[in-house]
Amino acid sequence: MNEFKTIGILIIGWIFIGLGILGLFLPILQGIFFIMIGLAILSSRSNLVKRFLKSIEERYPLQHERILHWKEKIRRWFK
Repeated sequence: MNEFKTIGILIIGWIFIGLGILGLFLPILQGIFFIMIGLAILSSRSNLVKRFLKSIEERYPLQHERILHWKEKIRRWFK
């Protein structure tokens, strides 16, 4: 059962990142918003995303704070 939960979280995270990429080109969707949500979801399961977020933290501390803010909001939604 734990594998299904992990796979579900990965799928949902990548769907949000896909929507974010579409949102960068479509004026209807907010691209950066969906990308940040996707990264926040994926950071709980993927080491690759954790390393990427670590590099963002070093380069862009303001954006990293935004990602952490949304990550905390998402955790509160699911509790």
